[in-house]
Formats: sequence, C-alpha cells, structure tokens
Amino acid sequence: MTLPIKMRSWLFAPGDSEKKMAKAADSAADIALFDLEDAVATENKPLARQMVHDFLAARPEGRERLWVRVNPLDGPYTLDDLAAIMPARPGGIMLPKVYGRQDVELLDHYLTAFEAAHGIARGSTPLIVLVTETAEAMFHTGDYKGAPRVVALTWGAEDLADSIGASSNRNADGSYGFTYELARSMCLLGAATAGVTAIETIQGDFRDLDGLKARAEKVRRDGYRGMLAIHPAQVDVINAAFTPTEEEIAEAQAIVDIFAANPGVGAIGYKGGMLDRPYLSRAEQLLRQAGAL
Repeated sequence: MTLPIKMRSWLFAPGDSEKKMAKAADSAADIALFDLEDAVATENKPLARQMVHDFLAARPEGRERLWVRVNPLDGPYTLDDLAAIMPARPGGIMLPKVYGRQDVELLDHYLTAFEAAHGIARGSTPLIVLVTETAEAMFHTGDYKGAPRVVALTWGAEDLADSIGASSNRNADGSYGFTYELARSMCLLGAATAGVTAIETIQGDFRDLDGLKARAEKVRRDGYRGMLAIHPAQVDVINAAFTPTEEEIAEAQAIVDIFAANPGVGAIGYKGGMLDRPYLSRAEQLLRQAGAL
C-alpha cells in the first residue's frame, strides 16, 4: 500500500482533548495521531471515542493524515474504539502492544468488516504497528512481510521495560540500555524485511530540541524515515531531520548520473574512491525519499 502523504513526523494528541487534537491537525506534522490508548484514562475512553469520531467527521479534507491509536487487542477496548471511529473514516490506525503478526491479521479482519459496513473501500485503512512493546513481540519483528495494510513499523521502550520487569530502560548517562537499542535495531530490520517505513519512537523531553535534532539525524542515517512526536515544538525539527538536504540530493544525483553514463559497470571511480552498486542503490533511495526520482 502506497500512501499519498509523507510520514516524517507523527504527532500524538490525546483523544479526549479537542484543543490538542486541533493543534496537532493544524500543525506541520505529516500525520496527526489521535490517541485512545495511554493518553486517555479508562473512565474517559467512551468520551474520547466520541470526540475523535466527531473531530474526524468535521474534517473531511485532509483526513488521510488524521490517524488514530486504538487500544491493544489483548484488552477489552479495541472493538469499541473501531466501532466508534470507523464511520468517520480515519486516515489510518496505529496498533500498540502487538504480540506478533497474528494481531495484525486479526485487526485486518475487524477493519474489513467495518469498512464493508460503512461503505469504505476494503483494505484502504493503513496500519502502523508498534512491534517492540511486549517481550514476545521482540521475537517476531521480522514477520511482517506481506502483512495486510501495514505501511510502517515503530518501536517503544517504556512498555517493553514494563513487559520485562525492568526498573529502568536507561543507562547512567541517559542513553538507552542494550535491550532497548536492540529493539530499535530489530524494528529497523523488520521494516526493511517487510518493505515498509521505519519510524523512530518518541523523545520524552520535548524541550531538548538540540538533542532531538541530533537523535533524529542519527537514526535517519541508520535507516529510519520518520519519528513519533509528543509536542508540536518537535515537529519542525523532525521534518527537517528527515528531509534530505540540497547537498545530499545533489550528491545522490551525481552518483546516479555517473552510473547512468557507464551502463553495465559494477564499480566506478568517484572523487578519489570507488563506488559499487550499493552506493547507487542508496543514492536512488534518497532521491525517491526526496521525490526527485
């Protein structure tokens, strides 16, 4: 499934706050993500479902970038979430706390039924999946190739720490511990295996924009193509970090051009070094990311 929108920045907003949903929807975020899960207390979930439905229904234009995080399938709320929001045609769904591909396949069945009931094209509601929030899910991050509806994978460290009984997910210097760096890597490898977009998890300190910039640029170099955000102030930094610069585009185009001028060559001299086919592939990927190819 190919989306007509970018997926650099995903801005969360609690589903029981019309003000925060409006701020997210009106922001520069590529995707506004209305939360029915962690950001909403249990007693407020029925109200939040109705508020998200009403907000979506009132904004038919640009709805493809208005997504909803539903509650996890191992709890009692998911079907109620879907029954409330699907008539308003959300742009997509985030599924948290999966245990494996079977959760995606079950959600696909649910969504197909709701799409049929509400005159929505079947299979047209895309998914982003949180693939590291349970210990079991860590063993299945590579299982999403061909999974229905999935366009992106992302990861989380807080719920994973809870799942394994850890007292912290951080080292003494504030960096993620080994298990959580492993989760980041497994999400990236899983997304590459599935041929979908890898999305970095949140940065909790929304005031540290310098740290956010450094982290976002680092994970983009690693292969991530977007990042979750919890505050509007983070959006511009994330968008910039995941947008190829003019210099990067020019360099990539030069590599593509030199291979095009020398068809059939496996390796070629360039700027005092040698380039082989993986360099060409990476250059082409960057140009596609920039919309230049």
